[in-house]
Amino acid sequence: MARRTSPPPPPEDVVEKIIDIDVGEEMRNAFLEYSYSVIYSRALPDARDGLKPVQRRILYGMSELGLRPDRAHVKSQRVIGEVMGKYHPHGDTAIYDALVRLAQPFTMRLPVIDGHGNFGSLDDGPAAARYTEARMAQAALLMVGGLDEDTVDFVPNYDDTETQPGVMPAAFPNLLVNGASGIAVGMATNMAPHNLVEVIGAARHLIAHPTCSLDDLMKFVPGPDLPGGGRIIGLDGIRDAYLTGRGAFRTRATARIEAITPRRKGIVVTEMPYLVGPEKVIEKIKDLVQSKRLQGISDVKDLTDRSHGMQLVIEVKNGFNPDAVLEQLYKLTPLEESFNINNVALVEGQPRTLGLKQLLQVYVDFRTDVVTRRTRYRLRRAEERLHLVDGLLVAILDIDEVIQLIRGSDDTDTARTRLVEVFELSTAQADYILELRLRRLTRFSRIELETEKAELEQRIGELRAILADEKLLLRTVSSELGEVAKTHGSPRRTVLLEAAGAAIVTGASAGASAAMPLEVTDDPCWVLLSSTGLLARTTTDEPISTEGGRSKHDVIVGAVRTTARGEVGLVTSAGRMIRLSAVELPTLPPTAGPPALSGGAPLAAYVDLPRGEEPLTLASVAADSPGLAIGTAQGVVKRVATDYPARADWELISLKDGDFVVGACEIPSDSWDLVFISTDAQLLHFPAASVRPQGRSAGGMAGIKLAPGQTAGWFGAIDPGLEAVVVTSSGSSGALPGTEPGALKVTPYAEYPAKGRATGGVRCHRFLKGEDTLVLAWAGATPARAAGANGVAIELPEATGRRDGSGIPAAAVIAGIAGPVGGAA
Repeated sequence: MARRTSPPPPPEDVVEKIIDIDVGEEMRNAFLEYSYSVIYSRALPDARDGLKPVQRRILYGMSELGLRPDRAHVKSQRVIGEVMGKYHPHGDTAIYDALVRLAQPFTMRLPVIDGHGNFGSLDDGPAAARYTEARMAQAALLMVGGLDEDTVDFVPNYDDTETQPGVMPAAFPNLLVNGASGIAVGMATNMAPHNLVEVIGAARHLIAHPTCSLDDLMKFVPGPDLPGGGRIIGLDGIRDAYLTGRGAFRTRATARIEAITPRRKGIVVTEMPYLVGPEKVIEKIKDLVQSKRLQGISDVKDLTDRSHGMQLVIEVKNGFNPDAVLEQLYKLTPLEESFNINNVALVEGQPRTLGLKQLLQVYVDFRTDVVTRRTRYRLRRAEERLHLVDGLLVAILDIDEVIQLIRGSDDTDTARTRLVEVFELSTAQADYILELRLRRLTRFSRIELETEKAELEQRIGELRAILADEKLLLRTVSSELGEVAKTHGSPRRTVLLEAAGAAIVTGASAGASAAMPLEVTDDPCWVLLSSTGLLARTTTDEPISTEGGRSKHDVIVGAVRTTARGEVGLVTSAGRMIRLSAVELPTLPPTAGPPALSGGAPLAAYVDLPRGEEPLTLASVAADSPGLAIGTAQGVVKRVATDYPARADWELISLKDGDFVVGACEIPSDSWDLVFISTDAQLLHFPAASVRPQGRSAGGMAGIKLAPGQTAGWFGAIDPGLEAVVVTSSGSSGALPGTEPGALKVTPYAEYPAKGRATGGVRCHRFLKGEDTLVLAWAGATPARAAGANGVAIELPEATGRRDGSGIPAAAVIAGIAGPVGGAA
């Protein structure tokens, strides 16, 4: 049995050292290091390219693998292995989660990864990485473009065996376009996505006007543009976020009330709030119904598919007000959510809270530096190439002597030295000549080299001009951004509203918005339609004022007196009438002067009109409503009997092929005049009594006799007992619609004599040289108001024009004209 021995004593020159440390200090230092690592290396994006380190490494790894949009997809697991093995040592789960997010179109406004397979949905996670495939999207090429041109600095990877970009060149403001979210230590970031075209427009404006204000930039970027669409209610919180970097807004689902069965109505949700899925909403609704906190719902169905998109149908029980149920859904379920903006990003390695202008300025400065470095690189390469081309031209001119010199040399070094001495070449030129292939010795090759030399000299001059002129450099940056917007831009998806229904949102500082009452009282009101396509209703049925003041969207082309729970009809150019519920429309606060519909909702939010079908005006659908008169482009007039069916939409007139409605108006009395104005400046008015009412299937009767090739451009009705005017504007038929202001004339209506129905009328405007058509016509009671396509009021001249006189140049293009209670131009 072996005997135990004690360990040998340490050598005399080894001294044990035990260091006493303060545990609290050690924990503080360790926590600070950990915090810095999380903030800088994981959770927060860089303000320059809008990417977190893992996202940047994914894009760089895919770029190095050559996974371009024109190549086939590869397994996501292969990408993860490449990124984890070379650049990102934090595990495959973190890499795959980041890759999935970069590929989800409902998360990113402009996805940078093209995913193939199950990359998840708003309610479900993605499939495992071994089942999905990925490649770079077109937008990713904008992020990595220029990496090989010394545009950014490269830094070592985690084990110093590879290098990786410290930031991507980023040809578009990715941080604002795609947003970001992350939780660091002691801070977090939550940035909303925006529209690429709007953000680039603001960036280009900042380049051209460095001292511009936030309000100037918000003309380009009015608010976030969420990938799933929906509505943003209340804009004050957005402005706070753009000013200070912190704010809040509410996102609301897009929903409409439809008759899903002949006897039952339902709520159809077509767009969800940001990152809210239908299953989450369904589960919440079921919980509320079971707890009896929500009443009036009989069933919920998710009919979402690839063909029809989002379709969440909520059936409402008979006897319940669908509008009140919808308001309760907004209040109690995720159909309305709050989004808190916290614009925290890394600037020069430090976390900062940035407003809109600061975010754009950081990106513009960075992109300017990228373009500068790229230009220097290209200049250096062009100069190097020109140097070699010059040497090659020298060799080709004396090629026989060059060949003899090389053949007489013992080795390459001797040949190189003799070439440098005899032809006064540089070492680089001599090496290039020694590598010259015999096929380059043709006469055509010499012509190619001379052409290439001229092109290089021109290119070098352009690059030097960019580096020498800061304004030209900034113009280059701006023009490149413009090309990106033109190529990759898309229309806005999210509707921005100041208010919705009776709820006026005043931003995060004002707390939660006042909810719409559950039971909407059936008070009298006006339903209004503006020339810019906005709908709203008033709180009372007081007469609509048109005197004093100016505001956007103040030209009302349709106005109908009804009740809050009543319905009105929208008349379209296809001769259809579509029912609209007044209670669904946003309510305008009482104002002195003309009502401003800037707080209204777009017509497209309630009615989906086919391409080519335009809204004209509003009309009453009540049983005691006055008769409706319609005029078509082919000169047909019809008074429609008021036996309207109880359907969502119906035809008002049977139109001939190629014909369409140009005007519609209500006729309170047979004493009113019906008025046609043709494109060749002929005005005809005749009593409404001469047109008998007809059923909906009738095709009308002859209204105005038109010259060959001409059409009726406007139709309406005028009370002869009121003071009225005729507004006409002439122009060229070859000009694009809406681009020519035209020659404007305002004439008293009394100047035009009445003619019989189906006659040609009288001339109402004299064409000058270059004019052959009326680009605008309108007649109605005074005071008349005009507006441009953006809703801004335009001043009309005094009604002093002669009946057949010519006009004067208009100050701006007029898109709509209306009198005291409407009448579309």
